[in-house]
Amino acid sequence: MDTEIKRAGNTDFKIIHEMAEVVFRETYKTILSAEQMEYMMEWMYSLPNLAKQVAQGHTYYIAWNGDDALGYVSVRKDSMDPDGTEVWHLEKIYVMPSAQGTGLGYKLLETAKQHVRDNKSTAKARIELNVNRNNPAVGFYKKLGLTILRQGDFPIGNGYYMNDYIMGLTV
Repeated sequence: MDTEIKRAGNTDFKIIHEMAEVVFRETYKTILSAEQMEYMMEWMYSLPNLAKQVAQGHTYYIAWNGDDALGYVSVRKDSMDPDGTEVWHLEKIYVMPSAQGTGLGYKLLETAKQHVRDNKSTAKARIELNVNRNNPAVGFYKKLGLTILRQGDFPIGNGYYMNDYIMGLTV
């Protein structure tokens, strides 16, 4: 598959939203209740909230095959560990169902890693990713070298929680 990964701009929020309508819903259809799904779609993927995320430091990249958007990744600088390791959060990484199994997830992760390398301000950096503990993608991330660092139940509002592993990878 011939893909090109480009940094997303403000005009790409609609495309990210449209992809999420397919891939986020497909990923979590058996994990989240319908009510939590709607809450999270609004919270993470409404056009105003995508704009807010970018204003708060999220950087999105979109994978393209010609005019077809096939996936996206989002990363942001998060914190600094006491040992001087800069922590970046891989906010989102999704591949459209039609492109899964093609290596595109690996390419999107590599794009996020390169973004961190290009933008980190310290010698050491780590990417962390929240992954629902019931998401089969945990195995995919392990294959890519991420390890489970910790787990938790994180309140996201409206009485909902993300029941996640925090996986990490040194960059």
